[in-house]
Amino acid sequence: MKICKDDRYCGGCTYQGVPYEEQLAEKDRQVRDLLKAKNIDIGVYTGIEPSPSQYRYRNKMEYTFGDLVKDGEMTLGMHRKGSFMSIVTVDECQLVHEDFNKVLKSTLAFCIAKGYEKYHKKSHKGLMRNLIVRLGQNTGELLINIVTSSQSEFDEDEYLACIEDIDLENDVVGVLHTINDNIADAVNCDKLRVLRGRDFYMEKIKGLDFKVSAFSFFQTNVRAVEKLYDYALSLPENFSGSTVFDLYSGTGTITQIMALKAGKAIGIELVEDSVEAAEANARLNKLSNCSFFVGDVFEKLDEIREKPDVIVVDPPRIGIKPDALDKIIAYGVEEIVYISCNPKTLAENLYYLKYYGYEPKNIKAFDNFPNTSHVETVVLLSHKKPDSRINVKAEFGDENGKFPIESIAEKAEEYKPKEKVTYKMIQSYIKEKYNLKMHTAYIAEVKRSLGIQMQIEVKTEGTSQNKRSHPSKEKVEIIKDALLHFNLI
Repeated sequence: MKICKDDRYCGGCTYQGVPYEEQLAEKDRQVRDLLKAKNIDIGVYTGIEPSPSQYRYRNKMEYTFGDLVKDGEMTLGMHRKGSFMSIVTVDECQLVHEDFNKVLKSTLAFCIAKGYEKYHKKSHKGLMRNLIVRLGQNTGELLINIVTSSQSEFDEDEYLACIEDIDLENDVVGVLHTINDNIADAVNCDKLRVLRGRDFYMEKIKGLDFKVSAFSFFQTNVRAVEKLYDYALSLPENFSGSTVFDLYSGTGTITQIMALKAGKAIGIELVEDSVEAAEANARLNKLSNCSFFVGDVFEKLDEIREKPDVIVVDPPRIGIKPDALDKIIAYGVEEIVYISCNPKTLAENLYYLKYYGYEPKNIKAFDNFPNTSHVETVVLLSHKKPDSRINVKAEFGDENGKFPIESIAEKAEEYKPKEKVTYKMIQSYIKEKYNLKMHTAYIAEVKRSLGIQMQIEVKTEGTSQNKRSHPSKEKVEIIKDALLHFNLI
């Protein structure tokens, strides 16, 4: 397929125009190199599985209104490479179904014809903010969501007529209008209006039905993830009839698929909306042997009375923090299935688990995002029990055959408990470097978005400011810099 006309500006496709075999080889090399760097047994790595489709695989796109050049004609699409403010219209994107491009073109033409103004990220003035299109790949159900501010009137009737005039292959099951007056550069919902149909679409995975709401997380490449799930859940030897924990469970897709074989499946997820969706879908699929808990994995494991036979983890890109890993290790299960979207943090976690007897038995990569740099990896970890005890006598000193005294000090420094990083320390760093006073609620929000366990709870209730105000893009980057300084990310 030809190189997209927007490749010059759009940064979505890192490997645009690169033959697919070369893309796979590069991702395969990246995974191997990261594992080798952490002394992980590369002998159990079985290579990379290609995606069923190289193109037209994305089931969701979140487009932004803006302009390519300052004060230029309205655009609708993706952020320009290396630019926060510029937006390039991507109306011939090859990663989505052609229906997405048609909806984008018609929506943009409609807004230009009506004379609507784009929402400006700095002045926070303007009407048009986002367009979200979602598709059930196995059902053909299309959901369209136009996002505006409330600063002026948006003609819902005419927009609905505009959508109905488009010749689409898939069935539009819902047209929505979301009102978002939050200043953060993210899709928030102050009010949702259903212009036609319903506020969700249906998807099918492995014979199960999933109701996907307008704002729910769902796997981007459904057909590829079906192959990944088949593989991952075929790995444990003692899966059938067992109690299985699904940690970082999201909307509970894996939990419910596991429940088809397991005696009991338990999911833990931080995001409350995702847990509500998981519970609703479990009821839809008439699964009585799975349950879900909302909260941080580190905290919730203490509250669950059941003990797992198998643990499945599918953490965010930052991986699993050591405190949560310690609790996972403490269960002493024979098998852990680790599904990772970031091979770098995967390798770091495997290195940590290695010292507690968990060795990879099988590692396989999956290319669920062709033409991009992202890669998924599935690992089966088996717990190696010590079969004997060896007594070792070590002598220390400066003579040959003895451990150098200096190495003892180095190791002691390496394993010295790290100082807890407080909000006050982060604020002081920001004040000194940027001469900026940063609210703890902003720091807490960024930490939560990154999945970082907080040492203290920040009370943000009780003021309208805390309920509605969010850190700007610039403040988010400053906070991330501080977190990086303290080795929290």
